[in-house]
Amino acid sequence: MAEQEWLAERFEEHRTHLRAVAYRMLGSLGEADDAVQEAWMRLSRSDTSGVENLGGWLTTVVARVSLNMLRSRGRRREEPIGGHLPEPIVDRADGTDPEHEALLADAVGLALLVVLETLSPAERLAFVLHDMFAVPFDEIAPIVDRSPDAARQLASRARRRVQAENTAPDADLDAQREVVDAFFAAARDGDFERLVAVLDPDVVLRADAGPLAGGLREVRGAAEVAGRAQAYARLALIMQPALINGTAGGVSTRDGQPFSVGAFTVKGGKIVEIDILADPERLRELDLTVLDG
Repeated sequence: MAEQEWLAERFEEHRTHLRAVAYRMLGSLGEADDAVQEAWMRLSRSDTSGVENLGGWLTTVVARVSLNMLRSRGRRREEPIGGHLPEPIVDRADGTDPEHEALLADAVGLALLVVLETLSPAERLAFVLHDMFAVPFDEIAPIVDRSPDAARQLASRARRRVQAENTAPDADLDAQREVVDAFFAAARDGDFERLVAVLDPDVVLRADAGPLAGGLREVRGAAEVAGRAQAYARLALIMQPALINGTAGGVSTRDGQPFSVGAFTVKGGKIVEIDILADPERLRELDLTVLDG
């Protein structure tokens, strides 16, 4: 077998893992695929005869590429004012696509990705590699040009931020679905009291309608969110239940076209966070064919 063919086979063995690393780093499947492709290009041009752990080598390469992409994103100021929601992974309500399972391991819900977006690039890398993929700090340190102790501090700061937000949802998916369905029914009926009843008093609603609409908007409090839900229901959208990053949510359409993707975080039987992507351009880039049939 030619060396390039052998390398290609070895690379494919690691592709799913590398894509999972890049998605957590970048919050975008498209950018994750770009990072993985760049790792392949570097591998194909490199002498790996002395590499004992190819998976570790590739993980480091993808991490470096992702870190550079995050830093470049900031320098070019691509983010709209207020930021934007990460890219959701959409599945049918009755189960996750096998290709998405590795991407969603460790409960990588949209709410967690929103928190990761608030970290500095170096903090995000240290947390993702160490806390999610058990990469030692002495291997993380050279990627972020810090000492192992400094890399440990980066991950510690990121961990405190993630733990403070407490984004892990209730484990029972059926119970999540029941709460989210009750929310949709109350919104559809215009019943303010029933809406408030399924919302946590400190619920947070984030809606990203795209840069032309001002980017990411945030509303807090059960009364405010219930009022927005009532107004949203008047648009007479068709709602299809779905799994959004492994948690209960839905995809709404109008005139046969995607209008929004909504992810819900349910904790203690109450909705504590709603993240809605309604940016028409980004919605067109999502693969929603998994909902067909």
